[in-house]
Amino acid sequence: MQVYEGLDIITNKVSAQEQRICRHHMISFVDPLVTNYTVVDFRNRATALIEDIFARDKIPIVVGGTNYYIESLLWKVLVNTKPQQMGTEKVIDRKVELEKEDGLVLHKRLSQVDPEMAAKLHPHDKRKVARSLQVFEETGISHSEFLHRQHTEEGGGPLGGPLKFSNPCILWLHADQAVLDKRLDKRVDDMLAAGLLEELRDFHRRYNQKNVSENSQDYQHGIFQSIGFKEFHEYLITEGKCTLETSDQLLKKGIEALKQVTKRYARKQNRWVKNRFLSRPGPSVPPVYGLEVSDVSKWEESVLKPALEIVQSFIQGRKPIATPIKMPYNEAENKRSYHMCDLCDRIIIGDREWAAHIKSKSHLKQLKRRRRLDSDAANTIESQSISPDHDKEPKEKGSSGQNEQELKCSI
Repeated sequence: MQVYEGLDIITNKVSAQEQRICRHHMISFVDPLVTNYTVVDFRNRATALIEDIFARDKIPIVVGGTNYYIESLLWKVLVNTKPQQMGTEKVIDRKVELEKEDGLVLHKRLSQVDPEMAAKLHPHDKRKVARSLQVFEETGISHSEFLHRQHTEEGGGPLGGPLKFSNPCILWLHADQAVLDKRLDKRVDDMLAAGLLEELRDFHRRYNQKNVSENSQDYQHGIFQSIGFKEFHEYLITEGKCTLETSDQLLKKGIEALKQVTKRYARKQNRWVKNRFLSRPGPSVPPVYGLEVSDVSKWEESVLKPALEIVQSFIQGRKPIATPIKMPYNEAENKRSYHMCDLCDRIIIGDREWAAHIKSKSHLKQLKRRRRLDSDAANTIESQSISPDHDKEPKEKGSSGQNEQELKCSI
């Protein structure tokens, strides 16, 4: 989100002072009204900058953030479609147009042109389904075929093609979850103290108020999808139009939502590092060195010195003292396997997700309910099968009496 102009506080951009200390790139160069800026655009511009930095015998440092974007710079993992000219003028983005359609309809269409990819994507994952359809429509080649070509390239693996640059090194700063949560809450408080609300009001007035009045606001594309903007939507559109008490309640609701979504996103980032970097299959996997940052009083000894030693070792072509983090990878695990839970009426993608689903509270609750219904149905059937015998019982007793009388007479 830092590529967009504006919202400097909410996107936590480096200060002007920090930028004077070290040259930063890819910050505040995209107009906020542009909604069709993609990871492909980011990759193309950033790759050119990286190559230029290397040409000047300097070392580029990629800092983030959004790990999907970092991954696009490390590996050959993206598919190029038709080039689109970026600007404030209205440009038809086929993916955005597709996303307006019903998700199930899109998935059915994808299953007709690219059944392999359709089997790997959930029908509700409209963005990915639309992207796969866009790839096919604009290139005439299925998305799955593009990925097969990447995987089979020299140095490629199950998750993508070969590395784009040789000898990369990843430094992962991680902290205890409880410590990280407190820091993230404080970060939100610090942003509010730095003028977050004023920034949101100004941006809303300049760029989003007209969209809201026309009921055409879009919090799924461009800078409007930034964490923090949509969380204050109700507060911004009702400010000055409701009581102070209601406005304060909406403000508190927005602040709490921002804190929750920030912590949720941090967890998602850590999962991405573990699943896509630490346990990534294939030969082209850079070493990942973990740096513990829970105790900032030990920053120099626990973070700075080890990081400098690792980087210096890479520059000099020797093995660092630190040991990279390794996580086992289960080759039998299929992250794109298709599972249908008839009990919950849900489609689950991935072996791990399926294993988690069948142990989930919602699934076990449905299972318990189904067993109870099956038991009730079985009891009903048993009761119905016994009832006719009860109806015949008086007749059978009567017949027995008649037989007994007949027996006496014959004696």
